[in-house]
Amino acid sequence: MASGKKQDVYLKRMRYFLELVGNPDKDLSFIHVTGTAGKGSVTNMVHEVLYASGKRVGSFTSPSVTTSIEKIKVNNVLISPEELDDIVEYLKPYIDQAYREGLYGRPSYFEIFLAIAFIYFKKQKCELVVLEVGLGGRFDATNVIESPLVTAITNIDYDHTEILGNALTDIAYDKIGIVKKGSVFFTTERRKNLLRLFKEVCKKEKATFNAVVSVDDYKENNKALVIAVARHLGVGDAAVSAGIGASRLPCRFECMQDNPQVILDGAHNRAKIKSTLYNLMRMSYKKLHLVIGTADNKKTTDIIKQVVPLADSIYFTRFQHKDRKCTHPKILLQKSKVYIKKDSVVNMYLDSEQAMEQALKKADSNDVVLVVGSFFLAGELRKRWYPEEWILQNRSILAV
Repeated sequence: MASGKKQDVYLKRMRYFLELVGNPDKDLSFIHVTGTAGKGSVTNMVHEVLYASGKRVGSFTSPSVTTSIEKIKVNNVLISPEELDDIVEYLKPYIDQAYREGLYGRPSYFEIFLAIAFIYFKKQKCELVVLEVGLGGRFDATNVIESPLVTAITNIDYDHTEILGNALTDIAYDKIGIVKKGSVFFTTERRKNLLRLFKEVCKKEKATFNAVVSVDDYKENNKALVIAVARHLGVGDAAVSAGIGASRLPCRFECMQDNPQVILDGAHNRAKIKSTLYNLMRMSYKKLHLVIGTADNKKTTDIIKQVVPLADSIYFTRFQHKDRKCTHPKILLQKSKVYIKKDSVVNMYLDSEQAMEQALKKADSNDVVLVVGSFFLAGELRKRWYPEEWILQNRSILAV
């Protein structure tokens, strides 16, 4: 785990860059959300609830599934490609200046995109902004904000251990770093030792601690967290119900078609896979056809040992993304052999589209095809139903 002193450079670099462009974040009011699983869903639901209440609300999420504009949303539309391009052009001289004169190097892709979001939200006169942490919390670029109204942690589990640490207490300590003086904190985490840690940090930061009652249902926990945050912000029950009902996210157990049902899920760690399987168990189907690919920095065994034994046919594949290396399908197959059912059909494809085609050919109308293991894989295959051009034109991730 990298030292705090070393990681603090990222926040210093982000603040320096924002100072160059006029500190657009300081004119905004934030709800800041982190957690191992569910933070994207909670961010989206809080956004929809606030929008339903009549607020002008923006949100910043990551990663994008198909195209970059998905990260930035105001009310019910994504940032337009033209507006994104205009802000990028505006930022170019400041990026160069930071590279030439800054003490901390050139801002990263994520940091530049966060600055774009802040500038856009300010231009759009957003009353509230829901901000999803990229990774961890304490040293994430989003933690450059100084006085969030609300901070929230969904839960704590193992992910990004090479950065956050191998112990749950290390991961929790990093995530609780989003708490600031005067903020109101909410969590659905249940482990007593982690709740004690959260309470200690809140007491030190003079923040209000709230533990939201949670159950074994991940979806219900996310909803409970959203309801608690919404009520604190003064949102009425009707808007809460309407917002939660309107909330949908791509590649979070997303059903793309029926006969056979195709489910895209970006689950890529132990906690997310548990949620995926919980949803799967509530479905009625005959056979499960699994299309799976993972990033090479993930604990692959934690994923495959849960889902591979359930599959009647398996299609090991890969995604292609410039910023993330994938696990070779051959390695996935090797690691999975001990978990594969004896009568399962096993295939391997370097092309994810071919893997999907073969899974669809194999599946009967009452079967399920499940794509899992990576948001990058799910997003790559989602283009079959929602091409990038459609999203850019409609400024939406979903058909109304």
